[in-house]
Amino acid sequence: MTETATELPPQLAEIIEDFQALEEPDRLQLLLEFSRDLPQLPGRLADHPELLEQVVECQTPLFLAVELQEEPKRIVHLFFSAPPETPTTRGFAAVLAEGLDGLSPEEILAVPEDVPDRLGLTRAITPLRMRGMSAMLGRIKRKVSEVQTAT
Repeated sequence: MTETATELPPQLAEIIEDFQALEEPDRLQLLLEFSRDLPQLPGRLADHPELLEQVVECQTPLFLAVELQEEPKRIVHLFFSAPPETPTTRGFAAVLAEGLDGLSPEEILAVPEDVPDRLGLTRAITPLRMRGMSAMLGRIKRKVSEVQTAT
């Protein structure tokens, strides 16, 4: 296993390794594949968009919700909403959803800030879009910290 993988939760490390194993154009294709796999919002959130928080740093509308499940163990669930015509944003959200959903609050808070850079897309994706993904991760960590403190 690579050094990168040892610092990250296994499910996120595997995603990053998949990206790093590809050449740059293929990494973009993988990001597009992730964008198509972004889970739909559950009805309780889709019917109540006010329960989602906008990540205003993203160029395109991206909303997220963070929920803490207490039983049988404390884990975090992440939910994202982004328009279908925004594949880069949706792809980043799907990477974070797949890589972080179901982890403990402590595991999420320990995720390094440079995860977006580790995907190896910095030459293919504009810096503004890369900042959007960094903002998504930062917002997730802030919300996890808030819900953890509130309980």
